[in-house]
Amino acid sequence: MEEKDLNYYAKVHSIESFGTVDGPGIRFVLFLQGCHLQCKYCHNRDTWDMNGGSYQSLEDILQKILRYKNYIMPHGGVTVTGGEPLLQVKFLIRLFEALKKENIHTCIDTSGMVTLTEDVKRLLSLTDLVLLDIKHINDEKCKQLVGKGNNKELTFAHYLSKQNIPMWIRQVLIPGYTDDEDDLVELKNFLTTLKTVEKVELLPYHAMGRYKWKELGVNYDLEGVPEPTEKQIEKAKKILGISS
Repeated sequence: MEEKDLNYYAKVHSIESFGTVDGPGIRFVLFLQGCHLQCKYCHNRDTWDMNGGSYQSLEDILQKILRYKNYIMPHGGVTVTGGEPLLQVKFLIRLFEALKKENIHTCIDTSGMVTLTEDVKRLLSLTDLVLLDIKHINDEKCKQLVGKGNNKELTFAHYLSKQNIPMWIRQVLIPGYTDDEDDLVELKNFLTTLKTVEKVELLPYHAMGRYKWKELGVNYDLEGVPEPTEKQIEKAKKILGISS
């Protein structure tokens, strides 16, 4: 495939034009291709490989968004997820600059496990909301679960707080992996150090994306791990201070 100017082209996995779970209101959701993590529970396993997906231009994507502007405004906006969208930061700067000119709400769904380069800081200055996926509050357990420690994502969270950038914290609840009471208490304590957390979302683990791993001929490491029970979910919510 020919090389593209990554300021004006993105590697796209898919698009959802009427998303309702990735930020406030009705969202135009752009799924970018590529991820540097190896989350054992990933339900979009087919987004990892940067050689997948297809190149789409800034102009084409912007025109698609604008066709839905009347539907997503004034309470919704655009959410960019993945994969890990911050791997394509140069393109997102251009996209968000264009969206801000249209007064469209911008949101990024990210692990925050990236270096805070000047490009990343520039993008965040154009971002109205960050959906921050805390993979695991325990560094060693985080490495085992997603392949990397949590230092960068915790630093990222503190940066958002210092810059007064609103964030929604997301934690996937996986029995035997992220449901330890001490870990949840530690997560709760960490969140109290952040001043711009608007919402904490507990996402119960499910295996609905397992078939994508099988289609790729890859072993699904969480085979046999059960979904959390209502009792486990309620216990975790209580610890994190989430209203049922």
